[in-house]
Amino acid sequence: MKKSVINEIKGAVDFEFALEKPKDKGLAHYAMPTFSLAKQLKKSPVAIAAELAPKFENSEVFEATALNGYINFKLKPAFLDKFASASLANPGEFAKGGGTSGEKILLEYVSANPTGPLHIGHVRGAVFGNTLARVGLHIGEKIATEYYINDAGNQIELLGTSISLWARENLFGESVTYPEKFYRGDYIESIAKEALEKFGKEIFYDESRNLELAEFGKDRVLVLIKQNLADAQIFIENWASEKSYYDKLPLTLDRLKNENGIYESEGKIWLKSSEVGDEKDRVIVREDGRGTYLAGDVVYHDDKFRRGYDRCINIWGADHHGYIARMKAALHLLGYDENRLEIILSQMVSLLKDGEAYKMSKRAGNVVLMSDVVEEIGYEALRFIFLSKRCDTHLEFDVDELKREDSSNPIFYINYAHARINQIFAKAGKNVADVASVKFTNLNEDGKNLLFEALALNDILVDSFNTRSMNKICDYLKSLAANFHKFYNENRVVGSENEDELLKLFAVVALSIKTALGLMGIAAKDKM
Repeated sequence: MKKSVINEIKGAVDFEFALEKPKDKGLAHYAMPTFSLAKQLKKSPVAIAAELAPKFENSEVFEATALNGYINFKLKPAFLDKFASASLANPGEFAKGGGTSGEKILLEYVSANPTGPLHIGHVRGAVFGNTLARVGLHIGEKIATEYYINDAGNQIELLGTSISLWARENLFGESVTYPEKFYRGDYIESIAKEALEKFGKEIFYDESRNLELAEFGKDRVLVLIKQNLADAQIFIENWASEKSYYDKLPLTLDRLKNENGIYESEGKIWLKSSEVGDEKDRVIVREDGRGTYLAGDVVYHDDKFRRGYDRCINIWGADHHGYIARMKAALHLLGYDENRLEIILSQMVSLLKDGEAYKMSKRAGNVVLMSDVVEEIGYEALRFIFLSKRCDTHLEFDVDELKREDSSNPIFYINYAHARINQIFAKAGKNVADVASVKFTNLNEDGKNLLFEALALNDILVDSFNTRSMNKICDYLKSLAANFHKFYNENRVVGSENEDELLKLFAVVALSIKTALGLMGIAAKDKM
């Protein structure tokens, strides 16, 4: 819809312009400021707007009026009607298109260590990343999704040790000494019992087989992680193994050497990261020839761009803030434009229940499990609340608020709007096909503005994707639902003279709600 307005304006003017959305839709649906032209044309913005507005008097898309240096564009009912009819005729195509980057994007998100089930700290980035991908694909961006499995290093060895010690203590009654840090929880018990059945008792006592036990445990944890994600309607296309990249380290080191990006000192190989924005140089190969954790990441990101991606978006936890500079430095030293790597940090989440801190899970060892929260409030509420604020801001919420069945619970209120529309159609004894071809001839101003708002979803999606602000979709849905409820309460529908027009209007509202919720990974409810 916005694209149609832009194309109409471009047909009448030969200068760059910007479109704004006035808060008062009764005044205009879009507005074009002329202040930037004042110096060039040596006229006041008021005079410029007054001269330009008549250029659009024959437009079939909008009516144009000049006011205080702005040209206000009010979409014509016939244009809205045409747009609404096309949307109802092709609901699967509603709000599609508008993606402008033209880039081939690889979106990496979650990437939690495969040493335990997902906890609530992982969920925010998971929900955000999944929704960003859904919205991007809907508007026509080229996006692939990936999970980076940290299956190398000390944490994997510790997983094997944790399984072994638990088995020796709990299955065989031995007295064992746990290291300062170890993995605990019901899932360790489950893995240990499976390992006993598969390998026999010996594997828990043979230190040379600890890595074999750890690999077995890692694979079982990955199954659990994938199930956790699936329970929240999150599915990732590709799973990349950190361990598999260490074989490619020599190739990446050769490239860094050719680019004069590394040097040897103290028996180690160092990245010259301090030369390009990092606070100090970083070790990427230890004295014994093993690559560091950073080395795996450098090889992995080199491989991402070798695979032909134009942009790589990584969603990391807030605790990775200090890692950004060294990662961008590595890419620069490899000869890439480091700006092709985009990092989005997912801030912490605080959960409350009855105003108190949410209880940790004994099943996982002093963390709040994702599965516990999904079980308590449902994946729909979890997804909505995690998208309700920008990913890079702190989020606190009380799970009890998401169980309320009133307007204080946003996901209930939005779903109620969708279900209410279905109920109205049932009461009228009609379906969408019965009213899809009806012309809008008698809608009042509130009805026209509600129609415009419902049809503006694509604008919201494009803006949300470009600004990486999925919370804008939540805000849009809350506003659309509130305006629908208000309009319905103030206007008689079933049995009125323009019943079919109002039903068509409501059908567009329902389509917008269903589409937006679907892109958020939430199925709109037909009944409440």
